[in-house]
Amino acid sequence: MTGGAPEAARVVFGERVELAERFAELLQEHGIRRGLIGPRELDRLWERHLLNSAVIAELLPPQSRVVDVGSGAGLPGIPLAIARPDLTLTLLEPMARRVTWLQEVITELALTVEVVRGRAEEGPVRERLADQDVVTARAVAPMERLAKWSLPLLRQDGLLLAMKGDSAAEELERDAAAIAAAGGGRGAVKSCGVGVLDVPTTVVVVERVAAARTSSGRRRETRRARKERGR
Repeated sequence: MTGGAPEAARVVFGERVELAERFAELLQEHGIRRGLIGPRELDRLWERHLLNSAVIAELLPPQSRVVDVGSGAGLPGIPLAIARPDLTLTLLEPMARRVTWLQEVITELALTVEVVRGRAEEGPVRERLADQDVVTARAVAPMERLAKWSLPLLRQDGLLLAMKGDSAAEELERDAAAIAAAGGGRGAVKSCGVGVLDVPTTVVVVERVAAARTSSGRRRETRRARKERGR
């Protein structure tokens, strides 16, 4: 044990485990009062939230540009920033009070992370955050909507990592057509933190393979493609 952290935290966060401990303390101190977590979550912050979020780092290539959509309390974005300082992370959150919280946490932990207020489906947000390597999402929306919102933020071959529960495979199959229409590939269900967590994190992984289809069935041109065509 390290302070209040379980032994698994040493494995996941390494030398930066003290930052993770401080984040856990901030959630304990402010999480319920500020509507970030429920009262029942205090006793399972590490296993269900911090470690559960951080282990998806094993799916992220080095030096990735990552957007955490609907970051909320900072999950999985803040644990990822602690575990993987090589990442260029942006936390995207529409609610002003949660944006304020995220900015406070980043300052307190001295993390190099950007916070953007907005929604992934908004035009200005898509322009500002285009061509990302990875988009992460935790408890944001069903895959049908999540793919439509998030895949346009990715570069070609970029990855959408959606943290899901036991029904992940069923959801992926159910929403396969919508994912394809949004420009996503077949998709796969991965388990992260095997051998580290008692209950590994389930992640739906979808690669962006094409631009989204318009209502006419045509593919929308990406910003990168427009730039290439204009040269």
